[in-house]
Amino acid sequence: MNITDRYLLRITCPGRTGLVAAITGFLADQDCFITELSQFDDIQTGQFFCRAEFCKPESGLTPEEFSYRFSTIGERFEMDWKFIDPLVPHRTLILVSKFDHCLNDLLYRKQTGELNIDVTTVASNHPDLEPLARFHQVPFEVLPARRSKLATKAAQEERICDLIEGQGVDLVVLARYMQVLSNELCQNLAGRCINIHHSFLPSFKGARPYHQAYERGVKAIGATAHYVTIDLDEGPIIDQEVARVDHTYGPDQLLATGRNMENYALSRAVKAHSEHRVFLNGHKTVVLK
Repeated sequence: MNITDRYLLRITCPGRTGLVAAITGFLADQDCFITELSQFDDIQTGQFFCRAEFCKPESGLTPEEFSYRFSTIGERFEMDWKFIDPLVPHRTLILVSKFDHCLNDLLYRKQTGELNIDVTTVASNHPDLEPLARFHQVPFEVLPARRSKLATKAAQEERICDLIEGQGVDLVVLARYMQVLSNELCQNLAGRCINIHHSFLPSFKGARPYHQAYERGVKAIGATAHYVTIDLDEGPIIDQEVARVDHTYGPDQLLATGRNMENYALSRAVKAHSEHRVFLNGHKTVVLK
């Protein structure tokens, strides 16, 4: 048995008796050795979530063939299911503005193999971070500008859509991209666009968040990674990071601490998404470890 070659199975369905038995029984019947099994029953919503990782069988079945064989069980239990080859990376478009810390962190973690992503392009509304992208050997593109803000926004979103469609992008990451996406684009990217926000949402929205935190004398600051929705900075939360601070922290110290937390929260969120561990559950997420 080759324990390094594995497949994943993701399932969401209404909760009911016999689900785990049906899933594990099917995998056993296909001579699949399960290496990881995580599930969660949400009593409030009645939904069941499951992620199973198993060794590829000697039969050499593909994920598509697994899905066909599983369809009888899937339909009987009203499942939304998918078999996945985890070695296939998520084709990822990263959008940035002028802040470089999240971009640098993601590209470094991608380079070391921590993140299972293939960065197709780094796109920005400013040219400042092109040297950083080139250093990591990733294509960089400056989004188009027009004579008015409205025309610029339309042109930039059109180009973003072209990149997504033309490059087969699976995931969009807003790595401190300081532009608000249109409702239409947010809806098109539902469940596959991750943003990092420089606070525990919904606290300290808008500009100069760490100065706001300093003025309020906070004792803890945080960062939130979430899926993008049409409700600004209110999408389903994937990950959060927090740090204790005190009265000795000025705005610059809070900013430095905040940058690290943004890196941690965003990279963990991207990692969880790229490992197919995140499930949407209404306005929340389930992240199976």
